[in-house]
Amino acid sequence: MVINLPKPNSQFAMKTPTTILAIVPFLLLHVSMADSDPIQDIFLQCLSNLSQPLSPPISAVTYFPNDSSYTPVLHSYIRNLRFSTPETPKPSFIVTPTHVSHIQASILCSKIHTLQVRIRSGGHDYDGLSYISDVPFIIIDMFNLQSITVNMEDESAWVESGATLGEVYYRIAEQSKSPWLPSWGLSHSGSWRTLKWRWVRKYDEETWFISR
Repeated sequence: MVINLPKPNSQFAMKTPTTILAIVPFLLLHVSMADSDPIQDIFLQCLSNLSQPLSPPISAVTYFPNDSSYTPVLHSYIRNLRFSTPETPKPSFIVTPTHVSHIQASILCSKIHTLQVRIRSGGHDYDGLSYISDVPFIIIDMFNLQSITVNMEDESAWVESGATLGEVYYRIAEQSKSPWLPSWGLSHSGSWRTLKWRWVRKYDEETWFISR
């Protein structure tokens, strides 16, 4: 008995590779969307909508638990090792702003989504108050904002929140011929020491000092 098999449809055979190539990107997109966290996507969209279109964008300085840089960034300024254990509450995400609009967007989006905000700057927190919480929270880590602008005419300095005291001392000493270096409030004794410079402004907060 002879069975006549149907001839392959040459037109279909020619189109099959093209059809497969068209389907593959769709499947990859579908898998990617399935793997992504919708909460993260919503939050990133909120951050992007409320921040200025800068370089880098806020999405490039935002870290979620599934990001490879999340743990190194989280641990980089933890000064007390008892707050770096697996049992320590972790932030839902970390923002390391490079512009003030990144800070504003992070705070507004956290308020919209009922997340507490912890702000970490300068690395002086040994009690963990700037990077732990008992409720869902985020960390705004200011370490990228380290600009120090010294004005020799009125003996003032504008200091961004990520700068450490040592960096402030160094920048003032670079431009000042005075033998006196400023020191204030964070000495181990908790006392305030005599200052040569009259005041230092840190963002919108002005702290006035005794001038010698």
